[in-house]
Amino acid sequence: MLALTILGNNSAVPAFDRHPTSQVLTHNGNNYLIDCGEGTQMQLLRYKVRRSKISHIFISHLHGDHYFGLIGLLNSMSLLGHNQPIELFAPPPLKEILDIQLRVSDTTLGFDLNFHPITEASILVDTNALRIRCFPTDHRIPCFGFSFEEQRLPRKLIPEKARAYGIPTSYYERLVRGESYTTKNGELISVELVTEPAAPGPKYAFCADTRYHESLIEHIEGFDLIYHESTYLDDLADRAYDRYHSTSKQAAELARKAEVKRLLLGHFSSKYAKLDEFAQEARSIFPNTDLALEGLCYPIR
Repeated sequence: MLALTILGNNSAVPAFDRHPTSQVLTHNGNNYLIDCGEGTQMQLLRYKVRRSKISHIFISHLHGDHYFGLIGLLNSMSLLGHNQPIELFAPPPLKEILDIQLRVSDTTLGFDLNFHPITEASILVDTNALRIRCFPTDHRIPCFGFSFEEQRLPRKLIPEKARAYGIPTSYYERLVRGESYTTKNGELISVELVTEPAAPGPKYAFCADTRYHESLIEHIEGFDLIYHESTYLDDLADRAYDRYHSTSKQAAELARKAEVKRLLLGHFSSKYAKLDEFAQEARSIFPNTDLALEGLCYPIR
């Protein structure tokens, strides 16, 4: 099962005890950090999310409210003895920024920080447990959303095909766990040839900062849960467009057209003290909408 914890749901400026964008997706005991706005490490402590379980970090773009908390978090993890590698996926200039910050402070992290630049839609992580992709959004600077799909095992064996390829019955258990078979002659028999996929696992997509843009639909269609920014209410649609953001109704319209099961709204402008109207507007178009509230955990199927 996937589970999403919201650490920050506000836009550029912290206000009304709301914090810049950050969230954690948990799967099989691993924490996947999505964006790391200012104050993220304090929110991790506040909501008892274990920093030591963070294995991957995904930064959507290089506006400060999405990554200004990163160097502080990395430094704290190192000081607290974290020694497991962290895989960091982000637009390329972030590596130079981190290198400068570490160099001028004469800091050496106590773990390997493996930087993976993202420049186009691609598969970032692909294991038997989880497949993670990135996709571009329509923002003022290069910006990427992320999708997470649980890969379910065991697969379903097709016995007649396994026999036809001469695979011994003693190997069948490994086939359904997703392992391909290599013959004595070195020929690889792909697991896809002799098994069928298990029932689809849960899917979550983080749509990052973006104008309303229907190109996103192909990346999120049919997902169990999506997070979509709704910086403004719909009466400020022109301002949203000019600033490369979306409104509550636009997020709902995209969710409706993509036929997703549930929508979370976030990235609220600091001009709004109360958020109820965001949910009301969106639900008029897509009823299964909720606000992404800090500290709440949202199980995904």
